[in-house]
Amino acid sequence: MAKNYSNLDLINHCDAFPYEKTQPEQYATHIKDVLLVEWSDSTDAAAYPIGYMLRTVFDALVAIPAERLTEFGLDSEVDLQAAAAASSTVPMHRLLRLQTTEPDRTAALQKLNQYWREARAFKVLHGWRDEPWPVYGQKSGELLFSLERAAAGLLGVVRYGVHLSAYVQDPATKEIKIWVPRRAANKSTYPSMLDNTVAGGLMTGEDPFECMVREADEEASLPEDVVRANAQSIGIITYVYITDERAGGEAGYIYPECEWVYDLPLPADVVPQPKDGEVESFMLCTVDEVRAQLAQGLYKPNCAVVLLDFFVRHGLLTRENEPDYDAIVHRLHRVLPFPGPHHEEGKTE
Repeated sequence: MAKNYSNLDLINHCDAFPYEKTQPEQYATHIKDVLLVEWSDSTDAAAYPIGYMLRTVFDALVAIPAERLTEFGLDSEVDLQAAAAASSTVPMHRLLRLQTTEPDRTAALQKLNQYWREARAFKVLHGWRDEPWPVYGQKSGELLFSLERAAAGLLGVVRYGVHLSAYVQDPATKEIKIWVPRRAANKSTYPSMLDNTVAGGLMTGEDPFECMVREADEEASLPEDVVRANAQSIGIITYVYITDERAGGEAGYIYPECEWVYDLPLPADVVPQPKDGEVESFMLCTVDEVRAQLAQGLYKPNCAVVLLDFFVRHGLLTRENEPDYDAIVHRLHRVLPFPGPHHEEGKTE
C-alpha cells in the first residue's frame, strides 16, 4: 500500500538537516560525518562558516598530492588534518590564501573540481553544467568565489534558485487551478517527478527576477511580456536539504538552499508549453488534485514545500485544516547559518 505523506512529512523531507537546539541527538549523530567549511576576511578576523563538507569529500581533498594542489593555486602547506582534528573545520581561506581576488579563487577551485571530475572521484560531478554559482562572504553583496553548479554539494555551500507557481483563478467562483509540469524522464535529477510551473538555479551575477523570466521562457514558453507584467514577488523560503539517490550522484550531500518565490496569475488562454526538454508536459490541476499528488510524494522535495507556501499564502492551508500549521510555516523560513543575500531579505531573521 502506497504511503500517504502528511504536509509535515513533506517539510521533513526537504528541510531534513537536524536542528542543533531542538534535535540535539540527531544533530550530534549527523554532524560527526561533517566538517564546517570556514572563511576569514583577514588574518586577525574571526573565521565564520560558509558550508558543510562531508568527511568523504575531505578525505579526497587531503589525498591530493601537494604538487597538484600547488598547480591548482591552492596552498599545499596548510595542515588540513590538524584543523579537522582540532575544530572539525576546513579553513578554506587558508587553502585559498595565495589567491587574493574573487576570479582567482574561482579559477583555483574550478581546477580542483575539474581534477575530481576527470578522476571520476564523485558521481555528482557527472552532472557538470558549466554554470557558476555564487558563494558569499559576511559583507553585504561580497562574492568570495563561484563554484561549478554540480560541485556545490562538495562544499555544502548555500544554493540559490527561483520558483514560480502559475495558476488560473475563476473570476466567478475564485477556484484556483495550478499549472503543474512533469519533469522529463531523462533528467539527471528527479526524473519524471512533478515540479513547480517554473524553477531554476541562480547563477553568479544573475538577478532573481530576471532568472525567473528567463526560466519561464526556456521551460514553459511563457511570453516575456505576460510574465513581467503579472509575476508577483513573494519573498524567499529557506531550508537545509540532504540529498538522496534521486538528486543525481551520491546521497547525503547537505544543501542549504534559498529560493526566491513568485506567483503568476494567468488568463485561461495562456497555456505553458515545454520548450527546452526539461519538462515533459504540463497539466492544469485543481487544488484537490495537487493535494493528492503531494500526499503521494510525487513532487520534487523542494517543489512540494513551495506549493505548501502557496497554499498558506492563498488561505488554502490554515490552522483550522492543518494541525501542524505553525511548524510548517516556521520551517519554510529556516535561519541558515551561512552568510548571503538570504539574510538581507529579512524573512530568515
